[in-house]
Amino acid sequence: MNIDFFIHNINQDDISKACETMKSLFLTTGPVVAEFERKLALYLGVKEAVGLTSCTGAIHLALLRLGVGPGDEVITTPMTFAATATAIIQAGARPVFADVCPKSGLLAPEAAETAVTEKTKAIIPVHLYGRMADMRGFARIAAKFKLSVIEDAAHCIEGRRDGARPGQLSSAACFSFYPTKSITCGEGGALACDSSEDADWHRSARHHGISKNAAERYFKKFQHWNMDFMGWKYNMDDIKAALLVNQIDRLDEYRLRRQELETIYRERLSNVSGLDFIESPGKDEISAHHLFTVLLPRKANRDQTALRLQEMGIGCAVNYVAVHNLSFFRKTYGYKPEDFPIANEIGERTLTLPLYPRLTNKQAETVCDALKEILC
Repeated sequence: MNIDFFIHNINQDDISKACETMKSLFLTTGPVVAEFERKLALYLGVKEAVGLTSCTGAIHLALLRLGVGPGDEVITTPMTFAATATAIIQAGARPVFADVCPKSGLLAPEAAETAVTEKTKAIIPVHLYGRMADMRGFARIAAKFKLSVIEDAAHCIEGRRDGARPGQLSSAACFSFYPTKSITCGEGGALACDSSEDADWHRSARHHGISKNAAERYFKKFQHWNMDFMGWKYNMDDIKAALLVNQIDRLDEYRLRRQELETIYRERLSNVSGLDFIESPGKDEISAHHLFTVLLPRKANRDQTALRLQEMGIGCAVNYVAVHNLSFFRKTYGYKPEDFPIANEIGERTLTLPLYPRLTNKQAETVCDALKEILC
């Protein structure tokens, strides 16, 4: 590719920190994970953060902490990555979709409320493309129906809305450190919450449900460990934490750079007939500007457009085909495209363009010119 879809932001300082860690005693969950957790919690303005292996694992554990299981329903959006819904299934519950706002692609509290039944146990709003969902609205719905809220914040570590950050108005906020995310360690995740009791449970649950991890057994006075409950293998290791810990310091710098690039895209593509944008964040918001997606003209063939861009040396992606249209969900739950028409249309028209701090203004302009050549 002449212009890659994404290039990560790991620098030499991050690599040096990881190499230093690999020469130390602890490679598994140890002091560097603890350092990363403290720093992430401070950045988010919450009491606790727990390092995990993925955002999927974080959502799964958050559901289990709330007692979600067989017979329960969890409401979420079909306009997301499949893992949001599959984590619900892993917990033993049924994912229930509600359609999204046509302007933002976000699940609105009012739409979620229409899907509430006597079996509903929780709602998982997704902060899509970098914009936070209306968490104050979801908090009101949750209070009204005595539900819990878990945030899928994989796109939105830097976000703010109505004075709130991820993790401040919910039982838990879940993050991803996949290569295309704002900070990355290849594969990784975290959970943020405002309860030390919940964080302690998650730290045990991420490591088989045992009472003491390796670092605690090594540094503290000898005690036998015990397994208190059935847990999982979701613990982050010190090598991954070492790659992440200093990236936190660069989050806002990189966010501002992505915002600059998004402005170039919006201005340079504004005159393309039939091309629509996901709406910009409001005055009360700070978007992470995680992805820049366009909605192609309805007459355009999205898949052919993506192939043409690739042939021209430009990387692109689709975020996302609506979850209810994926084969597993159609076969398992009988969903049809028209069940959630707005998400269905976004999924058919959406195309994600390169957006990362190392992308130059000239490259962004080249992407725009190539897309206009294809569409016009």
